[in-house]
Amino acid sequence: MIWRHVIAITGLVALAACGGPSTQPDAAPPPDEILYEIVEPDPPPPLPDAVIETRDELLEIAAQDSIRRLSRRADEEPAFLSNTGDGDHYRHWDILRRTGFDPNAELIALLSEPYGVRQVGSETWFIWPDLATRPPEALAPERLSFQDAARLRALVGEQGLALIAEGSAYPGIRTAISETGAWRYFLHETPQ
Repeated sequence: MIWRHVIAITGLVALAACGGPSTQPDAAPPPDEILYEIVEPDPPPPLPDAVIETRDELLEIAAQDSIRRLSRRADEEPAFLSNTGDGDHYRHWDILRRTGFDPNAELIALLSEPYGVRQVGSETWFIWPDLATRPPEALAPERLSFQDAARLRALVGEQGLALIAEGSAYPGIRTAISETGAWRYFLHETPQ
């Protein structure tokens, strides 16, 4: 599953590099490992006011347990990603909720995790959880502290750990807010 996305994104990057047409000229790059410049300040910089405002707004919306309100907020961001396709955010999250994945509860839990930082183009993105900002080789449980290894297991489960062992980037739920306060993505991977 992940390789299909990497191949598709690599093809899109190649098309863009060749001057090919783009269906979303203002779209932010997808949140895949190959497009990030890794920035791992320890500790990460404090959250800018714009990021805090967006995070608090998202927490308030999620606390109301309304997928409709959450999807309206996502629709305000022209380049926001909720799924790997170009699907409707509400429809995507509604289907997930029917299968036991509650986007609102997951977003609240996610934003309580520590965050990390990535440079994406000329923007700094604040990403939850911090483990999602690490390269695949740094996610091997033996390379993590005991606490981070336990958090990783809780976040991605055994299937996620197996993907990481195969060289996958962080396969769990993640979200990002740019330094300007733009909500960039709220993604998850369904274990195969």
